[in-house]
Amino acid sequence: MIVSDTKWTPDLSNAGRSKYKALAAAIREGIVSGQLSSGEQLPPVRELAFRVGVTPGTVARAYSVLTDEGRLNAGVGRGTFVAKARGIAQPVLATPDAPVMLDPVLDHPEQAHLLSPKMPEAGQGALIRDAMTRLAQNMLPDQLLRYPSRDTDIAARASFAASVADAPVGPFELEDVVLANGGQSAIVMILQTVLTGTAPVIAVDELSYGGFRSAAMLCRAKVVGVPWDNAGPVPAALEHMIKTEGVQVFCTSAEVCNPIVRSATPERRQEIARMAERYGVHIVDDDCYRLMRTPHAGPSYRALLPDLGWYVTSPSKSITAALRIGFAIAARGWTSHLVRTSTFQSFGVTRLITDLYADIMAQPQMDAVMDGVQARIAQDVRAAVNILGRYQLTWSETVPFIWLELPLGWRAGEFCQAAEASGVLLKSADDFALRDSRSIHAVRIALNGQVSHERFAQAMRTLRDLLDHPPERISV
Repeated sequence: MIVSDTKWTPDLSNAGRSKYKALAAAIREGIVSGQLSSGEQLPPVRELAFRVGVTPGTVARAYSVLTDEGRLNAGVGRGTFVAKARGIAQPVLATPDAPVMLDPVLDHPEQAHLLSPKMPEAGQGALIRDAMTRLAQNMLPDQLLRYPSRDTDIAARASFAASVADAPVGPFELEDVVLANGGQSAIVMILQTVLTGTAPVIAVDELSYGGFRSAAMLCRAKVVGVPWDNAGPVPAALEHMIKTEGVQVFCTSAEVCNPIVRSATPERRQEIARMAERYGVHIVDDDCYRLMRTPHAGPSYRALLPDLGWYVTSPSKSITAALRIGFAIAARGWTSHLVRTSTFQSFGVTRLITDLYADIMAQPQMDAVMDGVQARIAQDVRAAVNILGRYQLTWSETVPFIWLELPLGWRAGEFCQAAEASGVLLKSADDFALRDSRSIHAVRIALNGQVSHERFAQAMRTLRDLLDHPPERISV
């Protein structure tokens, strides 16, 4: 077993490039087989890295994956432990003197975990705790015994509708808003609602959020990629795929394309919408990465394409990813179909979440929370631009990630490995591309508000040093 007082060590010699996945699998197997006991403490990141011959970042990623699965628990100053119930993380109660974080990377301040955007603490934690207390005190016992319904989530739908009342998402009624267990769940529900046939095809942006591909996989759909130019998705390329592949749905992000931090121009959105209308293609417009309460760069596809356009968003990248709620505004005439999909899929979103969302969104402190989140994102973005400014960056002070195109001499995979060895974890362009797409040598730097600003700036200086010294290559 992988503990300090034993000699057993996993063999990663055949792990290939994804060593963190192989290490996670070895630990997972140890837990399932009973080699790693419930409550057992695992070695510190650096110790295990030395023993198995990998970088500390590789161990940190493996621990993070298993913590997300609920197989491990981690606490600041306590270490990393096998969850007390096999495969299910047990709650660890925090006290004012001993705060607990469930991200093992945070136990190792030498690591800058910049794989996924995470919101900084700007007061939303206190808002959520206070709201949970109010709900616990005010909910009647019978309200805690029922399935959710369109009646129990009306407060959350009304709160969301108010938040987008002035947004360019097209006319809609409260009934057109359908709740999901996060933005990703909303995307899956829409695809399940509109896709037809035994071999459906969806189009996505050539470099795009991986959740689109995951959703397509769940729906047994083929995925094709649409390249972008300076204005947005290339219309001729999309039209060609519609004609040759039979594309039924185009999943895109008009406001903030993840990972390239670009918006489609209003003119290009109109061109794409006209084409979709001509061929009867649905467009799912994912607006999860635009920071809430910041202006839109143009109309959503739902506004431009009322009968075929769908709008999706969530508070995950504006407030907290722990608040698992997402919102879909259905295309005109499709609301009842989407409601049916939601009902069949999960019977709706529990009112423990919907009432919580409605409560915190109604609090006057929410404006200060949003200002604090945006201020921290802007602070980190400015630091990155100041430090890496001589290189090709795409960024916005209201977007929680930065796109870095690598200079000659660096390949994306090699750069990520070198960064990981130096304590900085990034995602390469390959994580956002289709398997058969062209190679793009770039990386996404996610802003993690749970990493201090000082540590983030240090990580940017580390990246600059790597960029300044690409590996030597010999041409033959």
